[in-house]
Amino acid sequence: MMRTVIYSMSVSLDGFIAGPDGDIGFTAPDEELMRFHVQQTRGIGAELMGRGLYEDMLVWEDAETTMSGAVELEFARIWKPIPKVVFSTTLEQVQGNARLASDDVAGEVARLREAPGEGVVSVGGAGLAATLIRLDLIDEYRLFVIPVVLGGGTPYFPPLDRGIELDLLETRTFGSRVTYLRYLRSRRG
Repeated sequence: MMRTVIYSMSVSLDGFIAGPDGDIGFTAPDEELMRFHVQQTRGIGAELMGRGLYEDMLVWEDAETTMSGAVELEFARIWKPIPKVVFSTTLEQVQGNARLASDDVAGEVARLREAPGEGVVSVGGAGLAATLIRLDLIDEYRLFVIPVVLGGGTPYFPPLDRGIELDLLETRTFGSRVTYLRYLRSRRG
C-alpha cells in the first residue's frame, strides 16, 4: 500500500499561512491545539520540507535543553526521529534525522510513497507544497483555519490553472476558535 501525501498548515481565514511580512506569530497553538499536533505528528512516516521550514523547525533538535513544557518536549521526542528530506539550493548540510533531497520533488515523493513503513508523507512549507499541488501529488489537505484576516501574505494554495475537487473528511473546532478541516483530493472523473 502506498503512503498518503498530506499538506498540513495553519492558515488565516483569508487563506494565508504567513502575513505580508512573513510573520507566522498568529499560528502559535495553545495547549489544546498543540496536543492535537502531537497526536497528528505520531502519524508522520516522513517529512518533506523546504529550507525555510527546516530552519524554523531546528528549534526542536535541542528542545530538551531549551524548553520545559511537557507537551513541547513530547512533540520534540516524536518529531526528531522522523526522517526528513530538505529541498534547498543554498544549504550544504543538514542536521538531525534530515537529508538534502537527492532527486527532484516528484522523484522524492515517489520514493517515499513506496518506501516500507507506516505513516503519511507530510509536506511542510507553502513553496514546496505549491510545487506538489501543481504536480497533483497531494492526497490530503489539512488546514487549521485561524479566525484572523491578514489581507495578504504567503498563500496556502498557489495560483492554479485548474481547480481541485475535494471531499471533506473531518472537521473539529478547538476552544481557541481554530477550526481543523481535513480534505481528501477527489478522484471522481
